[in-house]
Amino acid sequence: MAKEIKNVLVRSSDTIVADALGMAALIVMLFAALSLPNIF
Repeated sequence: MAKEIKNVLVRSSDTIVADALGMAALIVMLFAALSLPNIF
């Protein structure tokens, strides 16, 4: 199983950074949307 995970990481190493940035952006937008009612 560890070998399979390593193979997946090696094959998709190009997109891991972009996926991580996209996930971080989604989390930031979620927290911003949830805090909007507190502002008004």
